[in-house]
Amino acid sequence: MNTNDAFAAYEKVRHRLPDVQRTAACSRLPDLDALRDDIDTFLLDAFGVLNIGETAIPGVPERVAGLQKAGKRVMVVSNAAGYPHADLMTKYARLGYDFAPEDVITSRKTILHGLAAEPARKWGLMATESLGRGDIEGLDITYLAEDRQTYDAAEAFLLLGSAVWTEQRQTLLETSLRRMPRPVYVGNPDIVAPRENGFSTEPGHFAHRLADATGVAVQFFGKPFGNIFDLAFSRVGSFDPARTVMVGDSLHTDILGGQAAGIKTALISGYGFFGGTDVLGPIEISGIQPDYILHRP
Repeated sequence: MNTNDAFAAYEKVRHRLPDVQRTAACSRLPDLDALRDDIDTFLLDAFGVLNIGETAIPGVPERVAGLQKAGKRVMVVSNAAGYPHADLMTKYARLGYDFAPEDVITSRKTILHGLAAEPARKWGLMATESLGRGDIEGLDITYLAEDRQTYDAAEAFLLLGSAVWTEQRQTLLETSLRRMPRPVYVGNPDIVAPRENGFSTEPGHFAHRLADATGVAVQFFGKPFGNIFDLAFSRVGSFDPARTVMVGDSLHTDILGGQAAGIKTALISGYGFFGGTDVLGPIEISGIQPDYILHRP
């Protein structure tokens, strides 16, 4: 899947995403440092802003450290649901970032926060078993593989990571849901994520297909939906929305989500989703306008 295909995939599911809230200036600036005078709180996406795959974007660890040293509040707000939180913290440290664990707000944290209010269930889980059960030890989960009975025995489904998901498993899940509709909770609304060699396919892709194929109203946790911003804002405490910015590389998750949450937005144009391709055309087509367009983080 290339950038155009990924953009079209997001446009196709606009009916399940928040509505566009407002127009914005799309002011072009070089990087995050250009926002220092106007912004106090920076909410940073991870993939496409901090890193591409397993590699830090050159210069960004130093730039983030500079913002922190200047007294800016810098937090990560990421649709990272597949990895246990401790593993993410290890990764960010390895890449050169210094974030407090409570300042990394992920869709994994968000969905687990939401599930705390739900009744106990037997969950069928889309995730990579080799990554372990960190953060989800308290849930009654069975990893979904090729056994049809596993799907039919689940009382609800939890979609966290799709790295080892297959078309056979997707068919088994769709068939089971058609036969007996049950709740589906999605811990990563992303359709794709930028990697070193193109895009990976993320749980959101499979979740939208499930909804189209079965009619089940899946529940999303993470950008662009408000639940992840509510969790982030509870951590920030008192803040000025006019001096708070969501920085990301995707119009349909980072920018749309930040606008819906009532804060400013900055689109990274040179890395990640658009990776140096045209951004003005997609902005015009989608109607999703960031306050700022940064060439690099």
